[in-house]
Amino acid sequence: MDTTHSTWQPPLIWRTAQLLARALVGLLARLEVTGDVEAHLRRGPLVLAANHISPFDPLVLAAACQTRGIAPRIMATAGLFRAPVLGAAMRHAGHIRVDRGTSAVHRALDDATTAVARGSVILIYPEGRIGLDPGMWPERGKTGAARLALACGAPVVPVAQWGSHEVLPYQAPRGMLRGIARALWRRPVLRVHFGAPVDLGESTADSPGAARRATSRIIDALTDSLAPLRPDEPDLPRHVDPGRPTDTSRAHRRRSA
Repeated sequence: MDTTHSTWQPPLIWRTAQLLARALVGLLARLEVTGDVEAHLRRGPLVLAANHISPFDPLVLAAACQTRGIAPRIMATAGLFRAPVLGAAMRHAGHIRVDRGTSAVHRALDDATTAVARGSVILIYPEGRIGLDPGMWPERGKTGAARLALACGAPVVPVAQWGSHEVLPYQAPRGMLRGIARALWRRPVLRVHFGAPVDLGESTADSPGAARRATSRIIDALTDSLAPLRPDEPDLPRHVDPGRPTDTSRAHRRRSA
């Protein structure tokens, strides 16, 4: 793998956006960040694997990462990159476009692999979508995060989060104003925890089933990191979004404690 290029540096537009995200999140809610990332990993190479529960997640994670001195490049859906202003800003900030459901989807993993090899921190949602588990626990993951980490030999840090579903509804922008008004009034607590690096149990993705086994370890780590963030909601969330569908077809079997 070519590693002769200079280490990627987060552009000013992205570092500024993180500060703005922290201010916006602080306006709408109370952000509590626990755990940390070792200093030598904060500038990469590193893969951050986060659970996905709300359209508000990117802002919460950008703010949480800013508190830890991390400026990750986010793997995001192609629709965001097609937006006239936002798309240009995301490209300039170095984020990575994911064309889900098309033949170009594999290009995102190649781009992310190159980015990590050049020293970037990549933030990825291993579930591949906003989770639809009825209890809002992490779903069975896609293998992209594991394959990325195994291809680069980069560590994977689980980033568990809870509470962002109380700010923006699943169907946002539908219902967005109502959700923001409720958040301004109630100021929900948004909890983010940076866990310990995951032991993937594999050295490469070449052996049969390696990526799937490593993915299960990542989802296990996310599940274990999420549990302490929602101690009073072990089964179902208190806040129920009526517009959020449920899907049990990708339920992940949690390890016993």
